[in-house]
Amino acid sequence: MNAILVALIGMVIFALGYRYYSKFIGEKIFKLDPNYVTPAHRYKDGVDFVPTNKFILWGHHFTSVAGAAPIVGPAIALYWGWLPAFLWVILGTVFAAGVHDFGTLALSVRNKGQSVGTIAEKLIGKRGKILFLFIILTLVLMVNAVFAWVIANLFITYPSSVFPVFIQIPLAIWIGYAVYKRNAKMLVPSLIALAIMYLAAILSADIAFLQIDLVAYMGGEDGTGLFGLSTVSTAFLIWIVILMIYVYIASTLPVWKLLQPRDFINSHQLVVGLGILYLGLLFTNPQITAPITNPNTDISWLPLLFITIACGAISGFHGLVSSGTSSKQLNKETDARFVGYFGAVGEGILALISILAVATLFASTADFNAAYASFTQANAGGLGNFVEGAAVLAGGLGISTSISTTIVSIIVVSFAATTLDTAVRLMRYIIAEIGAEYKVNVLTKPHVATSVAVLSSAALVLIPEGPNGFGSGGYLIWPLFGTANQLLAGISLLLISIWLKRLGRNYAYTLIPMIFLMFMTLYALFQQVLFEWSWLGNNSNTLLFVLGAIIFVFAAWIALTSFQALSGKFEQSIKDD
Repeated sequence: MNAILVALIGMVIFALGYRYYSKFIGEKIFKLDPNYVTPAHRYKDGVDFVPTNKFILWGHHFTSVAGAAPIVGPAIALYWGWLPAFLWVILGTVFAAGVHDFGTLALSVRNKGQSVGTIAEKLIGKRGKILFLFIILTLVLMVNAVFAWVIANLFITYPSSVFPVFIQIPLAIWIGYAVYKRNAKMLVPSLIALAIMYLAAILSADIAFLQIDLVAYMGGEDGTGLFGLSTVSTAFLIWIVILMIYVYIASTLPVWKLLQPRDFINSHQLVVGLGILYLGLLFTNPQITAPITNPNTDISWLPLLFITIACGAISGFHGLVSSGTSSKQLNKETDARFVGYFGAVGEGILALISILAVATLFASTADFNAAYASFTQANAGGLGNFVEGAAVLAGGLGISTSISTTIVSIIVVSFAATTLDTAVRLMRYIIAEIGAEYKVNVLTKPHVATSVAVLSSAALVLIPEGPNGFGSGGYLIWPLFGTANQLLAGISLLLISIWLKRLGRNYAYTLIPMIFLMFMTLYALFQQVLFEWSWLGNNSNTLLFVLGAIIFVFAAWIALTSFQALSGKFEQSIKDD
């Protein structure tokens, strides 16, 4: 199968979905009003509530949701063949992710910019709100662990990416001050910053002293580092500490100082990166060597395909970003379609190139089958396969392997870092909400809540047990992260359906994807908790069992409460803010 043809089919469906389906949803279902005073204007404070140009906000929103997950998930899911992964990414983006991301943004804007967890109290009662907040808290904690693990491992594997990634921070701060203190335009400075980053990437790819290789500094992979750990584990520990310090600072700064300008740079980086990869696809004109479907799998695609590919098809974390930060920056309500739905389309485009990069990487189907001999093997090698496959595509434009692998790893790290500090900021909000609910006033203080978020995230990612030894937390909880993520998306769609019903609008367009998603994810979680993870396994299985069981109970409870509210048992009046 020709990869270019598959890419064209996907792009056409994405374009039609945004042009027609999102317009219908915005005008007929959500009924966006260009004259509505958004929370960004009503509660403007210069910190969290900041009216923002829709293109800049799209950059923040898109790069916050487009972390490593839309790359890793599809790269792993190719284990079942390229066609199932392709179909779920395309159809999931158009009919589920776009509506979910758009819907949570519209719902939050009409409710004072509150998060979906807070809005749950109005829709399904106080008990439902508390359950939902705990589910969200658990998910965000796992997001932090997964993405910190990804970034630290990429820094160790591709040390040439470190310098270009860190040079972005002072550039973003400079842009923030230029824009918000001197009223400069953001476009030109952000393009200059991107050019500096990529120049740094070209230099660091081939100049050894610009490559920050902690393992090499400590004597190589066979040496001994701190606390009796190997040099690799020591390097991992150091990177996690550095990342946690960074996200602590980034998540407490006003959004205009670092978050918005850095995300705007990353939005250009994503456009450039996707341009390089899709142009590379055009010039190399590769054939897909991965099988259409894989009949020799050791684990069924049903239901695991739908949780392995979360971001890139639909993701509950997107709803947290939509209602947690993006809704507080929306300038006009009609911008929600561009920011929310088109943000989901952008993530689908990223997931599509991930599928194609890996599906065309191997010389033959036999080579693919050898690399994807088991689901465990696919899970462990997915990210590396994408980086190598993407580097091959970039090579079609004459870019050397060292430079292309550096640029690809920079793109992945940049998006993962954006998601990480956004997730920590969201976790701060949630901890403060829980503290206020239970009258633990100390948790409502921003620095206390942020400290709890950072320390708990670091503890989870540094769990020593597991197949990769020290610091395997992010690797271990990937399956549970996907399941919890999809459950959150299903519950958010259910809340949107309740909101629409009480406003007297057609809620079938959110209800149908919700039913599908809830069935698949509860089925997957039930299957994994009861039949694959057990108390009799190793410590990592015990961790997964406990976390999975807690999430399953909370999810089933809140789903029951929500369905009762949808049926009208706990009907109460609701009106837009």
